[in-house]
Amino acid sequence: MIVAFEGWNDAGEAATGAVRMVKDELELALVADIDSEDYFDYQFNRPTSEFDDDGHRILVWPTATIHGPAAGAEGNVFLLIGTEPSRGWKQFTSEVLNVAVDSGVSGMVFLGAMLADVPHTRPISVYSTSENLTVRTELDLERSTYEGPVGILSVLADAAEQAGIPTVTMWASVPHYVHNAPSPKATLALIEKLEGLVGFSIPRGELVEEAAAWETGIDSLAGEDDEMASYIQQLEQARDTVDSPEASGEAIAQEFERYLRKRGDGPAAPGAAGSNEPWRPRD
Repeated sequence: MIVAFEGWNDAGEAATGAVRMVKDELELALVADIDSEDYFDYQFNRPTSEFDDDGHRILVWPTATIHGPAAGAEGNVFLLIGTEPSRGWKQFTSEVLNVAVDSGVSGMVFLGAMLADVPHTRPISVYSTSENLTVRTELDLERSTYEGPVGILSVLADAAEQAGIPTVTMWASVPHYVHNAPSPKATLALIEKLEGLVGFSIPRGELVEEAAAWETGIDSLAGEDDEMASYIQQLEQARDTVDSPEASGEAIAQEFERYLRKRGDGPAAPGAAGSNEPWRPRD
């Protein structure tokens, strides 16, 4: 089962974008439509008014759905996609896990995207972890060392492991200074990483062209803003130092310290942990 949620876990709509691409390519049927009334605060996640294919106005409520193989279709992939619930997380998790167990799900892959101090001009990093020792050994993954607030992905992953369903979590790093726009480059990075794990090809469609256009558009903005261009160059230098073959742990640490000094001693940079603010020039 591949899982992604809109909201806190989905910077640049990268994670949900990846799951929707998988959904478009597979012959799936609705397995469960989780009742939004129990889990969502409609003042925070409001229903939207839309027109259906026949031109009738309809209300679309925030929800989460699980899709699985249609009758007679090949494959055994399930998808869980929706909006991160506002309340009742324990009950929500129990409802999802009951469906997973009843459906015979043998593993769960959680996709997320976070705002980070990374340059848009370099490949998007995807950090894969697992709490399952067997999975880490087989896939050569690490265990996350993160401690702090978590989203629904972490809650579901913990419950899945307790239920005996092994998990993998993949987080894409999205440049924080363009956090308002969808990030097709991050979606593409998640698709490529996911494809190597699930063992089947996921057509890219126009995603490659969209990712290139996204990068070109940011280049144009930076070309009109010297301070933004300078900031991006600092991010590039830090990234290139870390990625260089000759980089030692000490060299990486020294470069990171220089990078922090360049940023000054002011408040945490926009996009750093605990901040949802986009990049803005300093006064």
